[in-house]
Amino acid sequence: MQGLEAFVVEAKAACYVGGGRSSQPSRAGSHDLRHATGAWSYLDSYFGGSDFLGQEVVWHGDVPVWAMNYYGRIIDPTAINAQDAGDVIKAALTALYREGRFLGGFRFQSGDYLYLDASEGSVSSFTGEETIQCNNQTVYRLCYHGGLIRP
Repeated sequence: MQGLEAFVVEAKAACYVGGGRSSQPSRAGSHDLRHATGAWSYLDSYFGGSDFLGQEVVWHGDVPVWAMNYYGRIIDPTAINAQDAGDVIKAALTALYREGRFLGGFRFQSGDYLYLDASEGSVSSFTGEETIQCNNQTVYRLCYHGGLIRP
Protein backbone atom coordinates (compact mmCIF):
# COMPACT_ATOMS: atom_id res chain seq x y z
CA MET A 1 0.00 0.00 0.00
CA GLN A 2 1.36 3.35 -1.05
CA GLY A 3 2.37 5.45 1.95
CA LEU A 4 2.20 2.63 4.52
CA GLU A 5 5.90 2.47 5.39
CA ALA A 6 6.20 6.27 5.62
CA PHE A 7 3.17 6.37 7.92
CA VAL A 8 4.57 3.57 10.14
CA VAL A 9 7.83 5.52 10.56
CA GLU A 10 5.87 8.73 11.24
CA ALA A 11 3.66 7.03 13.86
CA LYS A 12 6.54 5.26 15.61
CA ALA A 13 8.50 8.54 15.76
CA ALA A 14 5.49 10.42 17.13
CA CYS A 15 4.52 7.89 19.79
CA TYR A 16 7.07 6.03 21.96
CA VAL A 17 10.18 7.75 20.62
CA GLY A 18 8.55 11.17 20.43
CA GLY A 19 7.03 11.03 23.91
CA GLY A 20 3.51 10.70 22.53
CA ARG A 21 0.66 11.05 24.95
CA SER A 22 -0.92 7.95 26.39
CA SER A 23 -4.51 7.31 25.42
CA GLN A 24 -7.28 5.45 27.20
CA PRO A 25 -6.17 1.81 27.68
CA SER A 26 -7.83 -0.54 25.21
CA ARG A 27 -7.37 -3.48 27.62
CA ALA A 28 -6.98 -3.77 31.39
CA GLY A 29 -3.38 -2.97 32.29
CA SER A 30 -2.27 -1.86 28.82
CA HIS A 31 -0.36 1.29 27.94
CA ASP A 32 -1.70 2.70 24.67
CA LEU A 33 -0.25 5.29 22.30
CA ARG A 34 -2.19 6.49 19.24
CA HIS A 35 -1.38 8.49 16.14
CA ALA A 36 -3.44 9.44 13.08
CA THR A 37 -2.89 11.28 9.79
CA GLY A 38 -5.61 11.49 7.17
CA ALA A 39 -7.07 8.02 6.55
CA TRP A 40 -4.22 6.33 8.47
CA SER A 41 -4.39 5.50 12.19
CA TYR A 42 -1.99 3.67 14.49
CA LEU A 43 -2.19 2.06 17.92
CA ASP A 44 0.77 0.81 19.96
CA SER A 45 -0.60 -1.17 22.92
CA TYR A 46 1.78 -2.84 25.37
CA PHE A 47 1.98 -4.40 28.83
CA GLY A 48 4.80 -4.22 31.34
CA GLY A 49 7.83 -2.02 31.89
CA SER A 50 11.38 -3.41 32.02
CA ASP A 51 10.00 -6.67 30.59
CA PHE A 52 7.16 -5.98 28.16
CA LEU A 53 5.02 -7.31 25.33
CA GLY A 54 3.07 -5.31 22.79
CA GLN A 55 1.42 -4.94 19.43
CA GLU A 56 1.27 -2.13 16.89
CA VAL A 57 -1.59 -1.98 14.40
CA VAL A 58 -2.19 0.36 11.43
CA TRP A 59 -5.63 0.95 9.94
CA HIS A 60 -6.48 2.59 6.64
CA GLY A 61 -9.97 3.92 7.22
CA ASP A 62 -11.61 1.25 9.37
CA VAL A 63 -9.61 -1.63 7.89
CA PRO A 64 -6.60 -3.07 9.76
CA VAL A 65 -3.82 -3.38 7.16
CA TRP A 66 -0.56 -3.91 9.06
CA ALA A 67 0.61 -5.14 12.48
CA MET A 68 3.75 -5.87 14.45
CA ASN A 69 4.19 -7.86 17.69
CA TYR A 70 7.15 -7.49 20.03
CA TYR A 71 8.58 -8.78 23.31
CA GLY A 72 11.51 -7.16 25.10
CA ARG A 73 13.30 -7.64 28.38
CA ILE A 74 16.28 -6.62 30.45
CA ILE A 75 18.66 -9.58 30.47
CA ASP A 76 21.19 -8.18 32.94
CA PRO A 77 19.67 -5.69 35.42
CA THR A 78 23.11 -5.16 37.00
CA ALA A 79 24.37 -3.71 33.70
CA ILE A 80 21.34 -1.66 32.58
CA ASN A 81 18.05 -0.55 34.11
CA ALA A 82 14.75 0.16 32.38
CA GLN A 83 15.30 3.94 32.33
CA ASP A 84 18.75 3.69 30.73
CA ALA A 85 17.55 1.06 28.23
CA GLY A 86 14.64 3.31 27.28
CA ASP A 87 16.96 6.30 26.83
CA VAL A 88 19.32 4.31 24.58
CA ILE A 89 16.42 2.90 22.53
CA LYS A 90 14.77 6.31 22.08
CA ALA A 91 18.05 7.91 20.95
CA ALA A 92 18.81 5.05 18.54
CA LEU A 93 15.32 4.92 17.06
CA THR A 94 15.22 8.69 16.66
CA ALA A 95 18.35 8.42 14.51
CA LEU A 96 16.93 5.45 12.57
CA TYR A 97 13.57 7.14 11.89
CA ARG A 98 15.38 10.26 10.64
CA GLU A 99 16.61 7.99 7.85
CA GLY A 100 12.93 7.39 6.94
CA ARG A 101 12.92 3.69 7.85
CA PHE A 102 12.34 1.24 10.68
CA LEU A 103 13.80 -1.96 9.18
CA GLY A 104 17.28 -2.96 8.13
CA GLY A 105 20.56 -3.12 9.95
CA PHE A 106 21.30 -0.32 12.37
CA ARG A 107 24.05 0.37 14.87
CA PHE A 108 24.12 3.20 17.43
CA GLN A 109 26.62 3.91 20.21
CA SER A 110 25.38 5.66 23.36
CA GLY A 111 28.06 5.98 26.03
CA ASP A 112 28.96 2.47 27.21
CA TYR A 113 25.98 0.97 25.38
CA LEU A 114 25.85 -0.33 21.82
CA TYR A 115 22.38 -0.58 20.26
CA LEU A 116 22.04 -3.08 17.40
CA ASP A 117 19.05 -3.85 15.21
CA ALA A 118 18.90 -6.61 12.61
CA SER A 119 15.88 -7.59 10.54
CA GLU A 120 14.88 -9.59 7.50
CA GLY A 121 12.12 -8.77 5.06
CA SER A 122 10.21 -5.64 4.19
CA VAL A 123 7.23 -3.75 5.56
CA SER A 124 4.98 -6.44 4.05
CA SER A 125 6.55 -9.31 6.07
CA PHE A 126 9.49 -9.09 8.49
CA THR A 127 11.23 -10.42 11.58
CA GLY A 128 13.90 -8.76 13.65
CA GLU A 129 15.77 -8.31 16.87
CA GLU A 130 17.10 -5.28 18.70
CA THR A 131 19.72 -5.63 21.39
CA ILE A 132 21.76 -3.44 23.68
CA GLN A 133 25.26 -4.54 24.54
CA CYS A 134 27.56 -3.39 27.31
CA ASN A 135 31.18 -4.59 27.38
CA ASN A 136 30.40 -7.04 24.55
CA GLN A 137 27.58 -8.67 26.56
CA THR A 138 23.92 -8.51 25.53
CA VAL A 139 22.06 -6.83 28.40
CA TYR A 140 18.69 -6.18 26.67
CA ARG A 141 16.86 -7.98 23.85
CA LEU A 142 13.63 -7.36 21.93
CA CYS A 143 12.25 -9.68 19.23
CA TYR A 144 9.67 -8.44 16.73
CA HIS A 145 7.76 -9.63 13.69
CA GLY A 146 4.91 -8.43 11.54
CA GLY A 147 3.61 -7.40 8.16
CA LEU A 148 0.51 -6.88 6.09
CA ILE A 149 -2.89 -8.07 7.24
CA ARG A 150 -5.07 -9.47 4.48
CA PRO A 151 -8.71 -10.63 4.59
